[in-house]
Amino acid sequence: MRILLTVAYDGTNYFGWQRQKGDPVPTVEQKLYEACNSLFRKDFELIGASRTDRGVHALGQRVVLDVDTNIPVERLPRALNSFLPEDIVASGAELVSDTFHPRYDCVKKTYRYRILNSEYKNPMERKYTEFVHRPLDVEKMKEASVYFKGTHDFKGFCSSQTEVKSTVRTIFDIAVEKNGNIVEIYVTGDGFLYNMVRIIAGTLIYVGLSKIKPEDMGDIIASMDRARAGKTAGPEGLTLMKIYY
Repeated sequence: MRILLTVAYDGTNYFGWQRQKGDPVPTVEQKLYEACNSLFRKDFELIGASRTDRGVHALGQRVVLDVDTNIPVERLPRALNSFLPEDIVASGAELVSDTFHPRYDCVKKTYRYRILNSEYKNPMERKYTEFVHRPLDVEKMKEASVYFKGTHDFKGFCSSQTEVKSTVRTIFDIAVEKNGNIVEIYVTGDGFLYNMVRIIAGTLIYVGLSKIKPEDMGDIIASMDRARAGKTAGPEGLTLMKIYY
């Protein structure tokens, strides 16, 4: 049967989601594969919805598991968790059709990017935020974020390693929120290019630091010039929040 798992993880200790060929390095998918192998001791297949990068976290990663098992679906998360390390947790499971695909059937995803904006670093936040010591103008960041909404060619907001047929994506919603010294950026879209959310976050940080004017954002997006956008913010601030079907 085909089971859709929800998986959360702290990506700090992993080389991203995807299993590596050759000499294995610790990845989230590798640990999940090992847990399934220990639990089922029979053939199975795993298909992840999103290939998060090294150091990126997730609360709502989705994974299809194809396996023949007598374990009730509602008990699978607890059974798997007994074989998983403490920084990876299966938090849900449901039956889906044999034709369901976690990537191709996805209609949108939400990512969150967290920034610690304070004079000094917080050791409790070092694995989960990008640190910016200069004050950020959050109102300017909000003003600039509006330009990302809609359908655009985001060629200027992806890594040079991106290999896709089209760099056109749709951003359904983007929000910038501040709570104390934490600034959070939420981005929901139909899909994202390699490093796209981290580059959007880095660009909005530049706006908050007055390195880029909010009113220039439309031209920067239209230019499709990576050099005009901001830096690629670090992976530790990024979390995959939810995948929608």
